Amino acid sequence: MWKSVVCVALIGAFGAVSGTSKLQERYSWRQLDFVFPNQQLKQQALASGDYVPTNGLPVGIERWENKLFVSVPRWKDGIPSTLNYIDMNQTPSGSPPLIPYPSWANNVAGDCQNGLSTVYRIKADKCGRLWVLDTGTVGIGNTTQQLCPYALNIFDLKTNTRLRRYELRAEDTNQNTFIANIAIDMGRSCDDTFAYMSDELGYGLIAYSFEKNKSWRFEHSFFFPDPLRGDFNVASLNFQWGEEGIFGMSLSPMQADGFRTMYFSPLASHREFMVSTQVLRDEEGAEESFHKFTYLKERGPNSHTTSRVMSETGLQLFNLIDQNAVGCWHSSLPYSPENHGIVDRDDVELVFPADVKIDFEENVWVISDRMPVFLIAELDYSDVNFRIFTAPLSTLVSGTVCDVAPSLRPGAIQSKFGGSDLTTYPGTTLLPAGYSQPISYTPTSYAPTVAPVTKYTSAPAAYDHPTSHMYTTQEYPTTAKAYHFNKYHNVEYQSHGN
Repeated sequence: MWKSVVCVALIGAFGAVSGTSKLQERYSWRQLDFVFPNQQLKQQALASGDYVPTNGLPVGIERWENKLFVSVPRWKDGIPSTLNYIDMNQTPSGSPPLIPYPSWANNVAGDCQNGLSTVYRIKADKCGRLWVLDTGTVGIGNTTQQLCPYALNIFDLKTNTRLRRYELRAEDTNQNTFIANIAIDMGRSCDDTFAYMSDELGYGLIAYSFEKNKSWRFEHSFFFPDPLRGDFNVASLNFQWGEEGIFGMSLSPMQADGFRTMYFSPLASHREFMVSTQVLRDEEGAEESFHKFTYLKERGPNSHTTSRVMSETGLQLFNLIDQNAVGCWHSSLPYSPENHGIVDRDDVELVFPADVKIDFEENVWVISDRMPVFLIAELDYSDVNFRIFTAPLSTLVSGTVCDVAPSLRPGAIQSKFGGSDLTTYPGTTLLPAGYSQPISYTPTSYAPTVAPVTKYTSAPAAYDHPTSHMYTTQEYPTTAKAYHFNKYHNVEYQSHGN
């Protein structure tokens, strides 16, 4: 992604409008820090260039129980860990160092079987699994090196171990492929789960069946960028991302036919598209699916978006990167500009709201990171550059055109093209009820240079384990001698297996 920057003009400083009113800041950083096994190894990493604090940019988030996951791509040297988390019991707010997940050993760039090279978007499901797509790359644009194949990694969040690693087939990608986003479609059991991955620069969509442990690719003209929508203005920077195709995806609640609707759009576009997951789940029909995709209206001017999510009541949230804002649309309403709202906006604190998520307790999480400034100009590291916000979903949409949630209940079904004709569907999905546990925000003592032991506020509820037996049998390091290879001086980072 982002290799298509063609023209850049630095026009001025950040805008003056500030003060998010609904989203509440939870965490913030001038630059990123990490929890090293000890201070000596941290100093070694700093001295060798294995850790360069100003080279890290957080791009993706996901909340599960007491963990708030944060992904940091290896666009530049000096990124010690790409998949990380914050223990919200240990640090309920502030500027905490990031803890590598599930361990230092699993964050080794170029260790294709055990490690993660670069991670962007991540997703937790109701079966207690974390879905992580590793691009296998380091660098960005002309500096990109493909160290490993694209691989989908699935972790058990209760044991912090990897359940499966699936490498995408050669037929799933092409020479231009760049896949950063993932959406998870859960059916009536944990086995009945599909992952959808958007190929932003190769203009495709890859579907993966957990039960079959198999993937296939869709291609469509709707995945291509709109040549009229390649001009961007963010943080007083004008630039062109004209090659950016399909990126943001969200999934509706399950409908009466047992399937969901996927909503998606290219990054260089203001238009929304949709397709039933019945189409995406059908490998045999992939080549005959062209007319089963549908286009909707444009959102309106300055409405580029990279991230979207839909609640269990059919309420979609999405970032508006041109407007330093988070937008909304309720799928019970027609898809038109007058039915789109702004839930929050801030021209300082929300500059490039990179990712938007809704957790299982209907709390919204947003991360802003000033990405274009990081890539094109230069961040001011005496200022706060990265922020994570949160707010209850109901609070965010209150008073907006999207505040129609009382008319929908979980299981409500939206008409295919948006509208008021709704039917209800009795929930029969065999998923764990009430899986998510409340988190405690009681601070405890915390030593920044020591990896804390994982803990929960209460014992996690049992969930429906997948019955397919395609897990890897390879063992992964869980005790000492887990290491991170230092490409400069062959230093080994001993870890505690956390």
